[in-house]
Amino acid sequence: MHARLLPLLIVLMAGVLLALGFPLAASLAATQQQRVVVDRIDDTARFAALAQYVSTDGGGERESTLRAELLQYQEVYGIRAGVFGRDGKPIASAPAGWTLPTGGEAFTAYSEALAGRRSHDPTQIWPWQHRSLPVASPVVRDGDVVAVVLTDSPTGAMRSRILRGWLLLAAGELAAMIVAVMAAFRLTGWVLRPVRVLDRVTHDIATGRMKSRVAVSGGPPELRRLARSFNEMADNVEEVLDQQRAFVADASHQLRNPLSALLLRIELLGLELPDGHEEIASVQEEGKRLASVLDDLLGLATAEHAEANLALTDIAALAAERVEAWRPVAERDGVELGYGGAAAVTGWADPVALSSALDAVIDNAVKFTPGGGRVRVTTELRGGPGAIDVTVADGGPGLTGEELARIGDRFWRSPRHQNVDGSGLGLSIARVLLAQGGGGIAFAPNEPHGLRVTLTVPRTAP
Repeated sequence: MHARLLPLLIVLMAGVLLALGFPLAASLAATQQQRVVVDRIDDTARFAALAQYVSTDGGGERESTLRAELLQYQEVYGIRAGVFGRDGKPIASAPAGWTLPTGGEAFTAYSEALAGRRSHDPTQIWPWQHRSLPVASPVVRDGDVVAVVLTDSPTGAMRSRILRGWLLLAAGELAAMIVAVMAAFRLTGWVLRPVRVLDRVTHDIATGRMKSRVAVSGGPPELRRLARSFNEMADNVEEVLDQQRAFVADASHQLRNPLSALLLRIELLGLELPDGHEEIASVQEEGKRLASVLDDLLGLATAEHAEANLALTDIAALAAERVEAWRPVAERDGVELGYGGAAAVTGWADPVALSSALDAVIDNAVKFTPGGGRVRVTTELRGGPGAIDVTVADGGPGLTGEELARIGDRFWRSPRHQNVDGSGLGLSIARVLLAQGGGGIAFAPNEPHGLRVTLTVPRTAP
């Protein structure tokens, strides 16, 4: 979200700065040109006053003075200037021989002045346009325009001033953009900090750490209210789960005594019936199955409620120990149970919880592997030093893709294996026990047939 929100804010700020910068740049250029135009208008008005009575002087002293003024003006400022009659012929000009242009803006300015108008609004000249700036003023005598004073100014200095102003403006815009980016960083961090905390706490709760809560501090008021609402929701969820676990544990515990008494009475009743009575044997079998389900329910409730007692554990040695413990059961069923992989590798786990999880997985593997089959338990490092995998691969019938998606759900059993003893809670208990220590469990097909169950344990303390 930070990577999406920050560019959006930067683009918006850049758009605002550019929207302000272009009009300011145009206004700066127009101001610089207007200053030049005003100066040229003052100059042409002064020359027009000198040229007003040149023709009545018979080309004498006034004309000489006008020519001298124009020449000095051109030498000092480098600006061409001339007085042109109504027929366009020069009365006086500097440099000598400069004639009225026959087209372009200079001729347009001359024509406007001839009509009695001064050049107040020439076309804007930009820094990249290498052209001059013509300004004309009419010479009026007795209410009539008798001549026109025309100046043609080079614009190099003006264009340099405009460019320098633009560079200063660009530097200011760049500084403002840097400040805006820094502000955007702080703003997005301030806005998204509660979101990141909320995401982390949500992940903690999703992985079983129900005590995690959001610290309600910082961020917009709406996100602070969301954090408080999230904490209230988490408290309610934790309370409901505690009530559910307590109910399951209490129900399992309270049902065990009556069930034990009932099984005892059934056994005593069976002593009074003929040996091999099918109905009494079936009732006893169902009673034992019910007792097994109650034991598993109590184990699941206890596993969900208990805190993991993590310690640095030799995972390989523990897996080898559980294989040796289950070997007599496997040999009784004609199944070959073996261990391989690392001889010693340590990780962080609750030894009791990991042993229980391994027992549940190995029990399933031996139970579903037919006589003459093989169950292989291996321990190996995965992803470098990050985690340890304990894999139990059996030679049973395996599961389909749809069944693999459901395996581990509580009370779920494959329809093809309903005749095999079990409550459907063993793998659920294993998942809970592993999750409390930061581990996990995964299921995959085992080639050429069977099931591979992988128990993952972290090598570093969660």
